[in-house]
Amino acid sequence: MISRARKGAGRLSLGCAALALAAHLLSGQAWAHGSVSMEEDTCKLRVGRYLMHFAGFQPDTPSGPQEFCEDIPEPASTIIVLDYIDAELRDMPTEVRIVRAAEEDKDLERATVFYLPARLYPTGSLSLETKLEAGDYVGLVTVGEGEKLRARFPFAVGRKGPSWHLYLLAVPVLAGGLYWVGLRQRRQQRKAV
Repeated sequence: MISRARKGAGRLSLGCAALALAAHLLSGQAWAHGSVSMEEDTCKLRVGRYLMHFAGFQPDTPSGPQEFCEDIPEPASTIIVLDYIDAELRDMPTEVRIVRAAEEDKDLERATVFYLPARLYPTGSLSLETKLEAGDYVGLVTVGEGEKLRARFPFAVGRKGPSWHLYLLAVPVLAGGLYWVGLRQRRQQRKAV
């Protein structure tokens, strides 16, 4: 009776480990970059104590209307929309700058590849359209006058995640490994009896 319980517990923990590994492989990148975070399927950008909703779209690509809030999938025309969550932001000028990550600390003006000058957005929403080459960038959103608040968020353009071929390879390797571990456990249990 005890050996059956141990077998069941061993298989259960092995199954849980396999599910956790599969979920990790299939989830892609699930953590945030810089000031951008993923909370309850909402992309939020924190600028000081204020929040903005951040969304990107690439209408001319196969992903079309699919929203993203971290890395930009392809070097194609990209629309970025910032919607103010906190109403106080409507009375504060907002500036947006995109710079090459490798050059950010050298000369901000030379590193800038896109610039939207500071102005008020009384509707609580601003959008911009740009096309960036593949590479690493930093987005800078600055809010306010005098004492300015800034959000800094790094992102990449055109960095592809693991290919679906990798997942096709991972499934049989994982299944084979689990089968081998199960066989080994059974042999050890037979020897113990």
